[in-house]
Amino acid sequence: MNNRINTVIFDLGNVLIGWDPRRLYRQLIEDEERMEWFLREVCNSEWNEQQDAGRSWAKGTALLRARFPEHAELIDAYHLRWEETLVGPIEGSVALLAELKASGVRVLALTNWSQETFPIARQRYPFLQWFEGIVVSGEERLVKPDPRIYQCLLERYSVDPAKALYIDDSARNVAAAEALGMQGWWFRDPAGLRQRLVDLRLIDGAKSLSVPYV
Repeated sequence: MNNRINTVIFDLGNVLIGWDPRRLYRQLIEDEERMEWFLREVCNSEWNEQQDAGRSWAKGTALLRARFPEHAELIDAYHLRWEETLVGPIEGSVALLAELKASGVRVLALTNWSQETFPIARQRYPFLQWFEGIVVSGEERLVKPDPRIYQCLLERYSVDPAKALYIDDSARNVAAAEALGMQGWWFRDPAGLRQRLVDLRLIDGAKSLSVPYV
């Protein structure tokens, strides 16, 4: 049986698109320690993940304003100025996506992202149109590492997990993909990913393709 990889599945945030709420909150909170406290205790990752899981921003911010009324404006900014948390394309990763496309490899995406804010990214980054399909957690009301959202992608696009490589900057999300039979790659930088793709013979190590995405 030929189990050579023919499909690459990308996470998006901090793999292809840089994202960091500090980019916004450094404009709003001058003291670095106070900013870190706010992002740890108020608008923290657990709270944000509930929007990724399908909760509306209106409900999410209302819950926090009730708990922290003194920070109401800062809480609202997380949603109202969300676009400012986008750092921009990770250029080396976008170039690898282009190389995979040019090589005829299937490319799909699986992302934890709010259904309300993902359209902003779609409009801003044309390279998102290169994917055969994108499964968005907020639309499915499931978040990684729940195996059901991986199964959703595998079934929707008829992917053989034994022939798929899954890439994510979260080790636990990679482990969840591997538990379903996929190969996984814990993303830390484009150089490491490039070498992995070369090792799997998905791209030519002697070539480097640069495709504009603006």
